[in-house]
Amino acid sequence: MSGCGKPVRRRRNAARGSRIVRRITNLHGACAVEGKIILLNGASSSGKSTLARGLQATLAEPFWHVSVDHLHAAGILPKARIKSREFPWPTLRPQFFDGFHRCLPVLAEAGNNLIVDHIVETEDWMRQLLDLLGRFDVFFVGLHCPLAELERRERERGDRRIGEARHDYETTHGFGIYDFEVDTTRPPDHNVDAVVTAWNDRQPPAAFAKMARRNEPA
Repeated sequence: MSGCGKPVRRRRNAARGSRIVRRITNLHGACAVEGKIILLNGASSSGKSTLARGLQATLAEPFWHVSVDHLHAAGILPKARIKSREFPWPTLRPQFFDGFHRCLPVLAEAGNNLIVDHIVETEDWMRQLLDLLGRFDVFFVGLHCPLAELERRERERGDRRIGEARHDYETTHGFGIYDFEVDTTRPPDHNVDAVVTAWNDRQPPAAFAKMARRNEPA
């Protein structure tokens, strides 16, 4: 069928577990299909970026690699004035992450597939991501790594505040369930292949669908 007609039931809907493909019309008048999302969650230094780059190089479809680190590296924040405390980071931080979360569905709605490299820090963040991304085809992947190895990587990197890895290790996996999990002490190529296979073989209901049902009022 040409043009953007009725949705085709092939993609998961978070509330019902059915698979729906939603077609949208872009600014050029062309029909596009909403993007799919692979959401990577793990502690700082757990290997999310390494896995994301490997997936991006391997998956059959084009995917954007999206992360907060990319925004920091692009220089979008007034870092010097934050460092001088002219602009207090505790005030800016909540709206920064709120904006990051809100941009994800917009990118996917435009037809872009996303690999989101993230640390889910709180239950409120998990609920917000469920609300924002629940209607998309989301594959939620947990990255696990022993604390001693996380702390070794954190020290060697030199660009992370010491203690972040321990804090993340103790909290980030406590807010949801996953479609797939990996041990990032395994070779990166092994994990890329495992995630790609699990992604290609995925079946509803997805983790996001299960969590959405769990959060529905009785």
